[in-house]
Amino acid sequence: MQPALSALFPEPLAALGDALVFGDDPRPSVSLEEYLAPAHVDSCLARFAPQYPHGDRRALVSIWIKYHFLRLIPPVIIASLNANWYLPVHAQDLRVIVGEDGLPAAFQLPDAGHPWQREPKNAFERFADLLDGHLDPLIRSLSSQVKLSPKVFWSSAGHYLEWILGELAGYPVHRAALEQTQDLIQQRCRPDSFRNPLHNCIRYVEREGDAQLHRERQHCCIRYKLPGKTLCSTCPHSCKPPPGYDPQQFKSA
Repeated sequence: MQPALSALFPEPLAALGDALVFGDDPRPSVSLEEYLAPAHVDSCLARFAPQYPHGDRRALVSIWIKYHFLRLIPPVIIASLNANWYLPVHAQDLRVIVGEDGLPAAFQLPDAGHPWQREPKNAFERFADLLDGHLDPLIRSLSSQVKLSPKVFWSSAGHYLEWILGELAGYPVHRAALEQTQDLIQQRCRPDSFRNPLHNCIRYVEREGDAQLHRERQHCCIRYKLPGKTLCSTCPHSCKPPPGYDPQQFKSA
C-alpha cells in the first residue's frame, strides 16, 4: 500500500488499495490506449488463458476484463466513501502495469488525489472520472473489438460495484455518500437523462425451494462458452440454461 493512500482504506479492506501505485513504481506500464490495442489485448489473453488458444474470444475478454473491474472499482469507491477522497482514474491520467499473467497488476496514478473541495451533487458527478472517463471508453473499445454487447461488460462492472457497496455498509463511512452512490445502480437514467448502463445490474430474486433471495447478474458474462467453464453462481441463466449448455459435461471436471 502506498503510504499516501493508506489512510483512505479501512482494515480489512486495505488490501484492495494495493493495486494503486504512483510513477515511482519501477514496473513497465502502458497507457490505457496502448493497453486496449487489439494486439496488446491478444497478448494479454494468450498469457492469461494459454489453455484456450482457440477459445471464444468474446468469453475470454469478458472474463479477463473482470480483473480490471475488480482491481479498480472497489478502491475508488472505498476512498470516496470512507475519506471523501477523489482519485484521478480518468483514462488520460493513469497507466496500467500488466503482470506476467496478462492481468492488470496495478494502476499507476499521476498523484494521490485530494479531498473533494465541493461536495458532489450526485454519484454520477462523484464518480465521473471512473464511469465516463475510464469505464465508458474501455467498454466501448472492447465491445467494438469482440462484438459483444456493452451490457455484458457493464453488468460485470456493476457486479463489483454492488459488492463493495454491500461491504461498506458495515463500516463507518459517509452514510449520505453511500446512499447517494446506490443511485448508480438504482436509477434508470442519469441526471443528464441518458440511460444508466449500471441500472439494475444486480438483482435479488426468489428461487423455488430457497428461502433466501438469490443474488443474480442482469446479463450473463458468457464464460460458459469456454471448455470446462460452468455457469457462475450469479448467472441469470442458472434456472434456465442457454441452448446447447450441458452441465453433465462438467461433473468430472
